[in-house]
Amino acid sequence: MVIIADSGSTKVDFRVVDDNGKVHKTACRGLNPVYVSGQDIQDALKASVLPVSGKKVDAVYFYGAGVIGETADKVRNAFTEVFDYDLIYVESDMLGAARALFGDRAGIACILGTGSNSCCYDGRKIVHNVRSGGFILGDEAGGADLGKRLLKAYVKGLMPASLEQEFRERYKLDYAAIVRHVYREPEPGRFLGSFSPFLDEHLDDPFVVSLLVDAFNDFIRINVMQYDYGHLEVGFVGSIASVYKDVLEKCLDDAGIQLSSIMSSPIDALVHYHTHRRQQEARNSGELMDKAVALVMARTGISDREQARQLLLKFGSVAKAVENYK
Repeated sequence: MVIIADSGSTKVDFRVVDDNGKVHKTACRGLNPVYVSGQDIQDALKASVLPVSGKKVDAVYFYGAGVIGETADKVRNAFTEVFDYDLIYVESDMLGAARALFGDRAGIACILGTGSNSCCYDGRKIVHNVRSGGFILGDEAGGADLGKRLLKAYVKGLMPASLEQEFRERYKLDYAAIVRHVYREPEPGRFLGSFSPFLDEHLDDPFVVSLLVDAFNDFIRINVMQYDYGHLEVGFVGSIASVYKDVLEKCLDDAGIQLSSIMSSPIDALVHYHTHRRQQEARNSGELMDKAVALVMARTGISDREQARQLLLKFGSVAKAVENYK
């Protein structure tokens, strides 16, 4: 049993792969460890994953936003309280995106979800990362940034009159409420990102298109163009990249950037990546065992393959197995 997770600030997608290779799906609200407690993570795992996987699992692969340093330990400790596992890997959502988009190939991986991020990936690890900066210092073209741009236009009176009226009637937000949500209440990034559907519904409005183009061009200029984009393909994961795919593709084309692919979510590609890797490791392990058993048989004269294998397992190496047999 293997658990694979892609955790954003808004939602966590889980896939549980059982011993027969069947994939089971489940999900819960975002578990960014910067904003939620270890107990919150435990509660979510118990409610959403434990009933699907059971307590005993072989491995956990968790990719998450906000996973760095002590926050990674918070996630790891939460899994320890809920599951009995043999292996656990807690990595950034950026590495998850890179593995989903490119597997063992090099490329420039980008995330455009509630937040945004990017990296240069060499097929094994991240070799360069332009820091995200979060929704205050960065996150260009992420959902929170788009919401911030929209609210700024609303607050400053820059939104077209018809659009402003529709926005006011729909959300019923006055200036005081906006300030309270952004500066005083928890998870302001989630609040800002909640306005993306409004933009999506008005893609025929020149104001909205201009807002999106400005945001995507900022992301490309500030993030993508700091890598070797002339020689590497660029790929995107995330809801924003997927929903506004046509506008994003046009911005990339205008910048002369070669697009690899756009995925709304990396989770299914990560299932394929880890399933393939585990199969490869099992084959490699089997091949190594076969070679070692053959050496034990050749050096001891044992003709029974199973006897040679048991001898090898007991003593741990060919040399020790041969030595102790004699």
